[in-house]
Order: sequence, then structure tokens, then C-alpha cells
Amino acid sequence: MPGLEDLYREIILDHYRNPRNRGELPVPPAHRAEGFNPLCGDEIVIYLDVDDGTVTDLRIAGQGCSISQSSASMMSAAVKVEQTTQAFLGMMSSHESALEAEEDGSAGVTGDGSTLGDLEALRGVVKFPVRIKCARLAWDTLTIGLDDIAQGVPSA
Repeated sequence: MPGLEDLYREIILDHYRNPRNRGELPVPPAHRAEGFNPLCGDEIVIYLDVDDGTVTDLRIAGQGCSISQSSASMMSAAVKVEQTTQAFLGMMSSHESALEAEEDGSAGVTGDGSTLGDLEALRGVVKFPVRIKCARLAWDTLTIGLDDIAQGVPSA
């Protein structure tokens, strides 16, 4: 489906060229989490404001390839962070399971039945296993940051 692939490519490039929620939050009160992919040099810094276990604000910084940076932008724009994170990481888990989920219609569906929106554009990344780490970097960093906050670990 060349038309769909072109659309996905444009969505990825739009988030790369015009990242959402780019910037920093004051630390403290915000929590700062860093992620790095040594294979390609991608870097992500996530600033999180969390109130009663709910993300109230999120900003991203860093540098890297279009996939890592657009994935971070898409993540920052997601409204339902926890459900979206689980659905996205499931989509990125492996090529085989992603193909199975696509066939049964469960790919990109969050726990409440909504879809991943722009994040669907990253679905093709699972065809290139070496790029999955690029797409997951911001999400893994977010998970680490949220876990640190839950455990009372000081900001990075």
C-alpha cells in the first residue's frame, strides 16, 4: 500500500521537523529521565510533572534520528499515557506478534479500545528490527522515569 506508506512517512517527518512538547520543565518539581541508544547515538531527555500518579505535564529534549525523535514527539502528545504506552510497546514488541495483531485487528488498540493515532505511522518500524530501539527509546525512558517517581528515586 504505497499511499499509506507515504502518509506514514509524512507523519513521521512532520513530528521530526515540528516536535510537540519540546523543551524543559524546572527540576524539581519535575522529574528528569534520560535515555540513550549506544547503537546509533540517539538521546532523549524527558521532563515529567506527576500528580497522584498522573502525568500532568511532559516535555522532551534530545537529538537523534527521525524515528527516535518523532516517536518522542508522538509520545508527548498522547493523552492517555499509560494505556498508550502499553499498546505502543506491544506494537513494537516483535515483528511476528505485530503481524499477528495486525491480522486479528488488535494492533494499535489501547486498553480502552481507542487507537494510537499518529503512532500508527511507526508500525512499519517492526520490519526493521535494528530501528525498533530507536522507536522505543522515548517510551522506555518514560517508563523508567515513571518507575523512578513511583519509587521516590531522585531526578537524574
